[in-house]
Amino acid sequence: MAVSDGSGFLNGGGMTPPPLTFARGAALCVGLVALSSVPAPALGQARVANRGGHQFNLEFLRPSGGPVIPFFEGWHAREDGSYDLVFGYWNVNTEEVLDLPLGPDNFIEPREYDGAQPTRFLPVPDGDRRHWGVFTVRVPPDFGAQDVVWTLRVDGESYSVPGRLTVAPYELEGWEQRGRLNVAPALRLEAGGAEGIGFSGVKAGPVRARVGQPLPVTVWARRDNPFRDDPRPIRVRWMQHQGPGAVAFAETETRIDADGGASSNELTFDVPGAYLLRILAYNSVPDFEFFCCWTNGFLEVEVGR
Repeated sequence: MAVSDGSGFLNGGGMTPPPLTFARGAALCVGLVALSSVPAPALGQARVANRGGHQFNLEFLRPSGGPVIPFFEGWHAREDGSYDLVFGYWNVNTEEVLDLPLGPDNFIEPREYDGAQPTRFLPVPDGDRRHWGVFTVRVPPDFGAQDVVWTLRVDGESYSVPGRLTVAPYELEGWEQRGRLNVAPALRLEAGGAEGIGFSGVKAGPVRARVGQPLPVTVWARRDNPFRDDPRPIRVRWMQHQGPGAVAFAETETRIDADGGASSNELTFDVPGAYLLRILAYNSVPDFEFFCCWTNGFLEVEVGR
């Protein structure tokens, strides 16, 4: 039977340890199914929380055998009156990749919003705490006090989180953060194609590929920061979001000069089918904890034999 405090994380059974709180941001996570005691590996960067916050709890990490936890990051109001509910996840394993296809082990309710979530859950990223702002669910202006609930089931346990608009502190600034003089990069996935910025980002495809044959992919990014001269390079992470098999990337992260430009990679697929890649353009790792500034790109790939 699911347990909830009425504001966020639901766990599908078992013992509930004390709440886990992150130092920054609005992500909801108020309980976890008890995890076995496994020595935790060290992260590449361990950051200390500000006064009143909590440092990342390494005791929850293990190489493999742990669950993946869904997170609600917050909501963003769009100019047309609709809203984007922003979700992320935390795979507590440092090595194990978890595959949860869309269906009874990975679904969103109401079902009309199902389908945008990842099916491949990557381990804790190098130097970071978890995967932030992975996808959005767009709801209409009159959505009101309803919930959009994302549920994952791992080894017989259910982990659910509701996305909702009724809590004001969960409002996200979007892709500009004036207080930190920061702005997300703009991203294009096709030469001359549409440009996107922010959580919902930009989509393109499908492009065609064949099993075992490297697919060259080029993306373009630029940063137009109205607040200051920003000399930082634009970082680009390449990840698999959905798909029936595994995608091998020649590079998992590439960079683009601060003035903007192109970044290329090669992708190889092991089985045929429909894939969705997530290409993330961002400025620096700490920005995620302030929920700014990054842009998601989603590239559809149809892989044949």
